[in-house]
Amino acid sequence: MTQKPRARALGLPLPGTPGPLNAITDVPGIEVGTTELLSSRDPSLATRGIQVQTGVTAILPRGRDPEPKPVWAGQFSLNGNGEMTGSHWVRDGGWLCGPIMITNSHAVGPVHAAAVRWMIETYGETWENNHLWAMPVVGETYDGVLNDINGLHITEAHGRAALEAAQPGPVAEGNTGGGAGMICYEFKGGTGTASRQIKIDGQNFTIGTLVQANHGLRPWLTVAGHNIGADLTEDRIPNMQTERGSIIVVLATDLPLSASQLERLARRASIGIGRAGTPGGNNSGDIFLAFSTANEMPMPQLSGPWRQMVTLNDELLDPVYLAAVEAIDEAVLNALCAAEDVPLARPQKGICRAIDHKYLKALVW
Repeated sequence: MTQKPRARALGLPLPGTPGPLNAITDVPGIEVGTTELLSSRDPSLATRGIQVQTGVTAILPRGRDPEPKPVWAGQFSLNGNGEMTGSHWVRDGGWLCGPIMITNSHAVGPVHAAAVRWMIETYGETWENNHLWAMPVVGETYDGVLNDINGLHITEAHGRAALEAAQPGPVAEGNTGGGAGMICYEFKGGTGTASRQIKIDGQNFTIGTLVQANHGLRPWLTVAGHNIGADLTEDRIPNMQTERGSIIVVLATDLPLSASQLERLARRASIGIGRAGTPGGNNSGDIFLAFSTANEMPMPQLSGPWRQMVTLNDELLDPVYLAAVEAIDEAVLNALCAAEDVPLARPQKGICRAIDHKYLKALVW
């Protein structure tokens, strides 16, 4: 896959100051890995005569630290036509432990099993000897237009492969990981990431995001405040009169925030995805998660009776919200910019086109 210019490299007037990688991995300690199943590379995968174009994305909030250390977290669903395992506990407990995974709608089970097994093995005796339970987060979006989703091609081994591939550094975007078979505004979408740096009380902090963009109708597409989708009428997806995709947004930061503040931050993903035009359609699962790597702690079951933590004054949250909104908007654009053309699986006629960068460059001034 050729590496295409990202949205910012095209000269689009995107606000804010990104981190060095402009990726979720700008938040220290975070690792990301992907694996793809592509019958275009391995024709033997298409066992039912329908192309396979799918995958798994893994995010490790604390890398491969062998000691289980939760991260404070918050969750919000703008529209619930989708799945994110573990979200009930995040809303109640305010934290999560272990990997965050993203895949297609019919692969949540095997990917969840992979995450559970990874936790049991990674945390070893701590998990075995203390009656600790594993409740990893697995989100999904539907890739059945470009992928033989009903063939159930993703296995636990593919989930494990994404976990084993996780590393710091640049994140592969577009047709990668769980985003391999996803569609965004009727262009090829998929995996996108971005980050913002902010300064509070003289200290530097990072807010990063990773999205699995599989949402939106073409006429809605808005870039840098300009509605360009209404004029891009060629190569639309057949029979897509209503939105039937979804978007998962994962926000990460090293800024000390409480669970309540992180839930409020996750809500701002609604505004972030809205900048590109989506109203959050009825058939779209718009599900968001935010976590902070600050206030490192042991598992609550292994802690004493009291807990102390530092959190930001609520009066200073506005620049945090703005940074998250900007990063999410850019991450969606990065997913679009990095994507490559993919043939339709259903119907087996036509192409899901990647957006032509010339339409985006026309917005540069």
